[in-house]
Amino acid sequence: MFNFIKEKIKKVYSSFTSKAVSIFARNSLDEQFLKELSDLLIACDTGVKTTNKIIEKLTQEIKSTKIKTLEEAKLELEKLLIDILKEDILINDAPKILLLVGVNGSGKTTFAAKYANLLKNSGKKVLLVAGDTFRAAAVEQLNQWANKIGVKIFIGKEEQDPASLIFDACQKFKNENFDHLIIDTAGRLQTKVNLMKELEKIKKVIDKTLAETDIHSWLAIDSMLGQNSYQQATVFNEATKLDGLILTKLDGTGKGGILFSITEELNLPIIYVTFGEGLDQIKRFEAKEYVKGLFEE
Repeated sequence: MFNFIKEKIKKVYSSFTSKAVSIFARNSLDEQFLKELSDLLIACDTGVKTTNKIIEKLTQEIKSTKIKTLEEAKLELEKLLIDILKEDILINDAPKILLLVGVNGSGKTTFAAKYANLLKNSGKKVLLVAGDTFRAAAVEQLNQWANKIGVKIFIGKEEQDPASLIFDACQKFKNENFDHLIIDTAGRLQTKVNLMKELEKIKKVIDKTLAETDIHSWLAIDSMLGQNSYQQATVFNEATKLDGLILTKLDGTGKGGILFSITEELNLPIIYVTFGEGLDQIKRFEAKEYVKGLFEE
């Protein structure tokens, strides 16, 4: 999966990779080895709780002599990290209704376009919804993408109540027999209670209007963020009951460990990764390749 962005992975996680290589080049599986590994995981925003679970399991395996060498310890760590990362169970089927949520600048709109392009190229009839009624630039951006891709877009009135707009879009989806409805919502800070309440209202409208349809909520997470991403995921999960995560902007410098904390604590799968602005710069997430990439120099 990650061959075409191998250099991106190396750039984003070079700090983790170089330090991990150094740790696994030690002479023995001692307390210092476990301490350094624990410190590295925490420094990469893996989270104290998730890190402790990983170290405890490794320690048990070492004490039971199931692990006798540093290479075996490395393979076991990779296995533990892969097991933590949840993968999307909808391998063959895309959700009929997709509600995209996230903070400002998290990459929702660009993902909506890339995902719509994927579906359209597979022969599906797609309806994009510009759910940010208070930011003309956001509507225009999605409209330009829709025209470029060649899919329909639903745009409401300026400053229209978002829930009202999305109700109308749901009706259009049903009446015109679209295969997929992709709703790009306004970016909102997880600390703004009124905006999160608005999101809850939107989700209720969709659930009620399209009750018999497969409805999913995906959270776009900026790969360059750390612990703030965990806070975002927690609050958005409470508002819309998330079904999965999208890792966006995989082209900067980031720590990356927060993914393990989010998936472990909230039991959410990572579904897609994206980087760059190109329509083809989107890929299914695969845990094994992702983790293996973290340990390759």
